[in-house]
This record gives sequence, C-alpha cells and structure tokens, in this order.
Amino acid sequence: MTVVGVLALQGDVPEHRAAFGAVVGPGSVHLVRTPLELAKVDALVIPGGESTAISELLDKGGLRRALTERIARGLPVLGTCAGLIVLADRLEPSPGGRDPVSLQALDVTVRRNDYGRQRESFEAGVRIEGMRGDPFPGVFIRAPRILEIGKKARPFAWRDEEVVGVRAGPVWGLTFHPELSGDPRVARAFLAATLPAP
Repeated sequence: MTVVGVLALQGDVPEHRAAFGAVVGPGSVHLVRTPLELAKVDALVIPGGESTAISELLDKGGLRRALTERIARGLPVLGTCAGLIVLADRLEPSPGGRDPVSLQALDVTVRRNDYGRQRESFEAGVRIEGMRGDPFPGVFIRAPRILEIGKKARPFAWRDEEVVGVRAGPVWGLTFHPELSGDPRVARAFLAATLPAP
C-alpha cells in the first residue's frame, strides 16, 4: 500500500490530505510531524502556507536533517507554493519580511510573494506536460515566482508562457495550489510519475 505523507507543520494540510485521499484513499494519507512519521511514508507533500514558519518548525521538530537525508535517497516530494520555496536551492530576497532557510533540494531560484499581496491572488489555466483535457485550474495565492531554472531541473507546467512548475526527478515544485482546485490530476500525475506502479 502506498502511503503519502503531508507535512503537517503549518499551511494547507487538510486540503492536501483530502486531495491525495481522493486518489489513494483517506487511510493512505498520513500526517508527518516527526522523523519517525516521515520514515513511514513513500512520498511527501509540503503544502502551501507560510514558508518561514514551515522552515522554522522543521528545525524545532528535528525534521530538517531527516527530510534532507530522505530526499537525497530519492523520496518523491511535491512542494506547492510555500512548499516550492522550502525546496528551492536559491531564494531571491523578497521585499519585506524574512526569507526562510530552504532545503536546497530543487535547482531553481524563486522569490516569495512575487505576484503581490493577498488581494492580487488569482486563478488561471495551467498547461501541464502530458496532462490531457482542459488546462488545470491553477489557484495562485501570494504565489512565488520562478526566476531561474538550473541545469538539474526542468519546467513542466506553464501559465501562458511563464513557468509555474518545475521538477528534478522525484522532486516537484509548483507556484500554485492544486489542492484548492477540486481537480485530482496533479496528485495523480505526481504519484504515477514518481512511485513504482503497484
């Protein structure tokens, strides 16, 4: 049985739990707050929320080292919005506020809140490589912007011509919130691409 973990420190935890539960079944989605809980999952989601708070709580709970080691060993990880920021190799300073200490697990440069404040949040169609049907309904809330993609990562999702999703092997990062769309295609695609078929 595939077990998907949702990093449950801060952010859109219930929404991600429900989104992945719709794909693998609710009993196969576990909340992750400790290294022991992390050891029991086959894939991990780092949700949207407040990237600085998530980063600080990784240290307080002793999870940073365990998570870094699991990622180095090939753990599939999906980071959405703040999760992308936490995964990024490089953070361009954002205007105002304090940038988090990232995991440096995805070869991109990003900047927090680069589309503006909460009132500038928006929805837009996203084209995702290999995904059939209508554009994915992307929800962008105080979203980060991908400024540069390094040689170890590649784009796979676009809003118009702008890259809004990147991946490096089993590590995926999105600037938008797929868990708020009611559309299970991103969750399905992530699991299908990064985990062995049952």
